[in-house]
Amino acid sequence: MKIVFRADASLQIGTGHVMRCLTLADVLKQKGADVSFICREHSGHLISFIQEKGFDVYPLDKISRPVHFKKAENTLFHANWLGVTQEQDAKQCQSILEKINPDWLVVDHYAIDQTWHKELRPNYQKLMVIDDLGDRYHESDLLLDQNYGSTLEKYKNLVPKSCSILAGSHYALLRSEFAQWREISLKRREHYQEVQKLLITMGGVDPDNYTGKILQQLAQEPLATINEITVVVGAAAPHLETIQQLAKDMPIKTQVKTNVNNMAELMANADLAIGAAGATTWERSCLGLPTIQLVIANNQRQIAQALAKENIVLLMDNVQKLPGLVEMDEKVLNNLSEKCANICDGLGVNRVVEILEQKK
Repeated sequence: MKIVFRADASLQIGTGHVMRCLTLADVLKQKGADVSFICREHSGHLISFIQEKGFDVYPLDKISRPVHFKKAENTLFHANWLGVTQEQDAKQCQSILEKINPDWLVVDHYAIDQTWHKELRPNYQKLMVIDDLGDRYHESDLLLDQNYGSTLEKYKNLVPKSCSILAGSHYALLRSEFAQWREISLKRREHYQEVQKLLITMGGVDPDNYTGKILQQLAQEPLATINEITVVVGAAAPHLETIQQLAKDMPIKTQVKTNVNNMAELMANADLAIGAAGATTWERSCLGLPTIQLVIANNQRQIAQALAKENIVLLMDNVQKLPGLVEMDEKVLNNLSEKCANICDGLGVNRVVEILEQKK
């Protein structure tokens, strides 16, 4: 089975779309599939990282000049994330797809909709779309929205009637390490008493340096119970040096880690996380890790608010409120851990791969 992924990472887009595609790609490769990627060379791209994972990548040139959309083309809220028009992107992808003729083309991009799908329909057998927004029409055969609370109703008028819809965190694309660490992590939380180990994960890019703001706030008002802070950030994050210096000056032992390959282990050994309301939400949930969540992008807000409403996470809208949120008792910790662990078991990627194999 031949699979091609079309996804991008950049300082604007972040790394989450590519990372969840890599999770799916890894399992497909293990099952014997021939997997490759098409990615544009935006600033902050992950092409080298994808190649290091053992996948072929077909790079699309970064467009240095601004793109001027025609009125009819500029209909998508995230249109500028593509760097070109959909027609231009499709034309560049066409020769690649003609050569491969994949059984499945998997698209994870907020700036792509039916316009792009139709242009390339002769060059792939079936199309899978990964989406969260539900704000545009997809000419897809399979659609995945892995967010908590997502429903078939959300997409019923945005895909053909023949399209199969996978909705909800039951299908969350998590690496196998999270399912492997789940039992250990949940067992550790049966005896919660206080927060000693704090994990801060604000995404691979964190362009507005929320990580730095959090560290500054914790430096001003250190908490007696916390004796260790671990910060995880991408190696290409624009504020990495600032974060590293802040960590050195912290009154609490603070380490900064980049390009980690043991995120599940770090989460399993943390008592509390402060994290962005992105894809890592499902990683933390799988491990029952209580989380103070911060919305750092508008497309995260709806899901974050839904989780907070059901007391699955604590939502922080202002970093200055952090000390009061961190000081939580054993009952609150246990309640958060139990509720978040119930929404994701870490096996979603296996379910998705099984469906892809059945429908090829």
